[in-house]
Amino acid sequence: MEHPSNNVVHTRLTTEFPELAHLSREDLEDLLADPSYFQAIFHTLPPVKLLYQGQADLGSANENIAKNNLAYQDDLYRLRSETQEAFDKAKGLEARWKELEKEQREVYQRFDPQFLLMRLRHATIAQDDISEARATAFVQGSALDPDPSVLTGKDIDDFVKEFRELRKTYHKRVMWSERWAAGDVAWRDD
Repeated sequence: MEHPSNNVVHTRLTTEFPELAHLSREDLEDLLADPSYFQAIFHTLPPVKLLYQGQADLGSANENIAKNNLAYQDDLYRLRSETQEAFDKAKGLEARWKELEKEQREVYQRFDPQFLLMRLRHATIAQDDISEARATAFVQGSALDPDPSVLTGKDIDDFVKEFRELRKTYHKRVMWSERWAAGDVAWRDD
């Protein structure tokens, strides 16, 4: 009877995989023909065992990382909620800021030099209309009454005093408007 070591095949396969060197040629042929046998031998090879061990170690490391991540989950959800609340509050404050800026522009618009000049011009025209209407009413009132003695000196003095004040205000506004147009009026921003 032959010793099994004499049947050992020395090939490139057995050189690269010395673990298979103890198998006879028939065993190698059976290994190729039978998938179950192949699997049984394949899983006993040290490089495959190392590969599976490495895979198992990586799986355990991933599992530990996942457990650590899950431990932070509640804190992360709380932080996310706090961050969302802070963001929403900031957006609300930003919207309020825009509203306040709009209100401020509207308030300051009343003090804008161009707006003030426009108001002065409107007030000048209105003042002229008021004084002219008063004069017209005085003249028409005296024209309707054929008796000039109805008007007393006091009535005339009162009209002149009132008319003079109305025209004085009108001419002051004209004067300010002319100075403004000439660039003699300077508005301070303080």
